[in-house]
Amino acid sequence: MKWDKLLNDFKNYLKIERNLSINTIESYLFDVKKLVNFLKSSKIKIKPEELTETIAKEFIYDLSKKVKSPTQARIISGLRRFYDYLILEDIIATNPIQNIETPKIGINLPVTLTIQEIDNIISSIKLTSKTGVRNIAIVELLYSCGLRVSELINLKISDLFFKESLIKVTGKGNKERFVPISTQAQLYINNYIKDIRCFKKIKKNFEDTLFLNERGSSLSRVMIFIILKELSISSNIKKKIGPHTFRHSFATHLIENGADLITIQNMLGHENITTTERYLHVTKKHLIDSMMKFHPRTKM
Repeated sequence: MKWDKLLNDFKNYLKIERNLSINTIESYLFDVKKLVNFLKSSKIKIKPEELTETIAKEFIYDLSKKVKSPTQARIISGLRRFYDYLILEDIIATNPIQNIETPKIGINLPVTLTIQEIDNIISSIKLTSKTGVRNIAIVELLYSCGLRVSELINLKISDLFFKESLIKVTGKGNKERFVPISTQAQLYINNYIKDIRCFKKIKKNFEDTLFLNERGSSLSRVMIFIILKELSISSNIKKKIGPHTFRHSFATHLIENGADLITIQNMLGHENITTTERYLHVTKKHLIDSMMKFHPRTKM
């Protein structure tokens, strides 16, 4: 079979049967296309089902000279998933990627903000500007609920259950969860809805979307990153921050204040608790930093 045909079938499988998000699907397709581009540049003319472990290893070796270990690991994982699909469809009998080792990756501790840094960011937002009220509501929501950027931009007014202090979040794979929301975040969101949003000319199909751009439609992922980058500059924060920084900070601060992992897992929408456990490493780093700073035996 041709690559284009199988890639399209694989895409439909991930979307319909696996119910994965658009971003995850695109990531898997990107991984397979990396292999396709390598085959073309190397003038290796084979069909998807003709890939051998030897050719796959050549691709991984070439890849190792261009990208870092985490990217290699992700691409190998994506290719493995693609060839598992071909086995499922009885196109091949064995997975040529199965025995290829994934490069070992050290634990990358996520970047987090201190409470003071978050307060500085919020204080740097000028409420008198035309986007100030909206942006402060965005920051408060990201930190209060630990949302992913896709969850933030797709949040609806009908997802707000402020009487119960909850919001309904649609996460990866269209899985819904309810997340508690702070009183302060509710206040800023209500201010945005009553003082800013209700006066906007809203485009069709965006009547229920919570956060709107100046044209009356939903904000893009890129726009959220731009907003946060500008805020980090105005608040003089040197860390590289994005929406996930607030998500990391949300989880880390909860752990540091005694919240249990299962509760945090449910609020973050992690399918596997091992994903949540990495925040324990952040807490350990916090403890080590405190000891190095304050213990008398560390001072030379």
